[in-house]
Amino acid sequence: MNSAENSIIRGFVLTAIGFFLLFLGLITKAIYGNGAQPEFGGLVLIGPIPIVIGSSEGVSYSMLLLGLFIFAIYILLWRANH
Repeated sequence: MNSAENSIIRGFVLTAIGFFLLFLGLITKAIYGNGAQPEFGGLVLIGPIPIVIGSSEGVSYSMLLLGLFIFAIYILLWRANH
């Protein structure tokens, strides 16, 4: 396989992992839901730079850690191809 095919496969794998984690979170919330006020957060990646959105400080902090983790994976994958 060439480099482009490897990149496509990595993209599909990371997307599948993301959907799996989303599904797992929804199932966990449905089973163990506590009726508390829901909070939301979001992460927008423009290139490797994370932009964080959150309804509370805790959620924003979690999104920031997630963004930094994804950024680190991005750098590691980029370094592996060069």
